This record gives sequence, C-alpha cells and structure tokens, in this order.
Amino acid sequence: MSTTTEVPTREELVRRAADLVPLLRKHAAWQEESRRLHDETVMAIEDAGLFRLRTPRRYGGYEVDARTLVAVATELGRGDASTAWVTSVLWIPTWLAGLFPDEAQDEVFVAPDARVCGTNSIGGTAVPAEGGVVVKGSWHFISGAHHAQWQEIAVVLLRPDVEPEPIMALVPIESLEIVDDWYTTGLTATGSVTTALQDVFVPNSHVIPMSAAMIPQGLSIGNANSPVWRTPVALTAAASGVGAAVGVAMAARDEFFDRLPGRKITYTEYEEQAEAPITHLQVGTALMKIDQAEFHAYRAADTVDAKAASGAEWTMEERARVRADQGWAVRLAKEAVGIFAAASGGTSIYRDVPIQRIARDINAMSLHGLLNPDTNTELYGRVVCGLPPNTLFV
Repeated sequence: MSTTTEVPTREELVRRAADLVPLLRKHAAWQEESRRLHDETVMAIEDAGLFRLRTPRRYGGYEVDARTLVAVATELGRGDASTAWVTSVLWIPTWLAGLFPDEAQDEVFVAPDARVCGTNSIGGTAVPAEGGVVVKGSWHFISGAHHAQWQEIAVVLLRPDVEPEPIMALVPIESLEIVDDWYTTGLTATGSVTTALQDVFVPNSHVIPMSAAMIPQGLSIGNANSPVWRTPVALTAAASGVGAAVGVAMAARDEFFDRLPGRKITYTEYEEQAEAPITHLQVGTALMKIDQAEFHAYRAADTVDAKAASGAEWTMEERARVRADQGWAVRLAKEAVGIFAAASGGTSIYRDVPIQRIARDINAMSLHGLLNPDTNTELYGRVVCGLPPNTLFV
C-alpha cells in the first residue's frame, strides 16, 4: 500500500492543536470521571491529523521532526494533560511500527489515522510456531488502549538451546483483553489500562528483535532512508513525550491568571492578590521555570533532529543528556505547577477548579520511569563520570 499526502507545516499543526484547547478543557472533567478520553476529543485529534505525526508518509502520515512533536504536545497539554499524554504516547509505538517489515505496516496503516498503543516493558513470553510465534502475557500502563487498533508488545522469545531473546510484536487490539484496572490519582483520563492475551499466534512479519528498536536497525525497506527512524527508541520517546509536561505547566499558568482578578489573600490586608509582592515573586519564579522547561524540551528535540538528519553516530553522553533534558523539563514544569497551585488559595481544592487536577496530572507524569527527573539526572551524571549506563533505555 502506498499513498501520498501533503505534509502541513509545523506552524499549521501547532495552530490545529491550539484550536483544540477549548474543546479539551470542556471535556477534561468528564474524561477524568470516565477514566478515558471523550469520543469527541479523539475524533477532533484525528480530524486535525495529529495522530499522523509519526505515521510514514507513504501511508498518508506526516513523519514530522521531534521539534514539531514538542510544539504540538505543548499546545495539547495546555488543553488537558491526559489528552496530550495519550496523543504523544501513541506517537511512540506508531513510530515503532515503522521499524517492522513493510508487510506488517501495510496491514497496520491501512488507514492513515491508525493508532498503535504499546510498551517497551517485557510482559510475556513467546514460543516458536510454524510461520511465527505464539505469545502470552500482560502489559500494564497501556495508554490509549481504548482508542487504538493495534498494540506493540514486548516479550521474551524462548527457544530450545538458545539464549532467551527480547522481541517486539504487533497484535490487533481485538486479540487482547482490556483489564479495567485504571483507578489513579493522576492522568486518570488516559485510561492506561492493563492488556492481556493468552496463546495468540503472531506471524514472523509482525515480529522484530528488541535490539532493532534500541539501535535502531529496523526491518522496513520503505522507511530505511527516512531520518525519522534513525533515533534510538528511548530518545524517540523522550522527544515525543516531553512537550506534554511543558503544556501542563502552561495550563496551570492560564488557570492561575484566569482566577487572579478580584481574588484577595484571606486573613491579610491584601484585597487584591495581584498587588501582593509575594504574588509577584511566585508568578515570576513560576514563569521562569516554564521558560527553562521549554529550553530543555526543545534542546532534547533539537539534538534528536540534528543527529537524525546527519546520520552521525550518537555518543553515550549525548544520549544521556537527552534523557537528562527530558527529566529536567518535567521537574521544572512540576515545580511551576506547584507554585501556581500553592498560590491559588483554599478554594482551589474543589474538584471543579482545574488547578487541582493539573497538579495531580503533572505529579503522575513525573513518576513515569522514562520521565523521572532523579533517574534521568543520575543517568547523565553517571555517564559523564565515565561509568557505563545502568539501563538499556538510552
């Protein structure tokens, strides 16, 4: 299958995302209560073409660079953290699907807005079968499973007299059981449920070694010359997901200033919170932290784009710094949200005031294994001190 499409400019894609902000805010409370995205939200993102950002161009996708991913995710994050999270997380396994043999891609991308969910965490096993493998297992934190047509899974291939080998496979979402276990205090609307399957056959065309994503060295002929598929999976994930955190910090900023006019500081003589020096210090500090978060997000993206365009080999320090930039963007975004939340007064704890949800969502983001600021900073420091990384995800 092959098609052609006109790729919108970065500015156009960002405008489309920004235009969705009112709709995303409208559905945010319903989505949290329902623990999944609203159908109107999903359709609006599809209509804007924002699920296509990491779909191969030959299937009607856009193959945009990492800087565009950050910019679009930032705008979606201004609208709703969970929506931005699901959209940006779906970009990652969609990109991974582009490493699979073209036969598999022809099936996955039969529609240009095809959505692939998944994880790099090994959650099951596979055994050889004629023409493929039989897989079983379960996978947690599968964001977007309610809205995907395919899932990328990670399992260990077990063969007689051969060392176990981590592999990735693409399976139709209908072959998986969706376990309704997503009851959380943050990113509740992402619906990041557990999925499971038992003894499902997967043809060889839908299987790749996990090392093919780590290097990356895909099995696709159609995508072989595209710079989009030259970046290791962990760094692709870093560039794909970090913009959402920056956008959530901006959402906290917007919410704070929307509520500021007429607010006083209770039990003080300040009848206008906006006149208090403490407010000026809080606002100035939070805004600078957002600026710093943007710097780290875009430096990570620009590093990924430059290396992909040049085809130059990554140094381990460059890899670790991208992860560190990702972590610091999240840390600074969380700190900015914390300042705005603390300055929002006692009434901000009501469930119909968005700042409390924003604070819970950014906290949940910061706990993700690939986003955790302390983990990523330690990794960077370890590498620059001359030690090997203590993770494969770099």
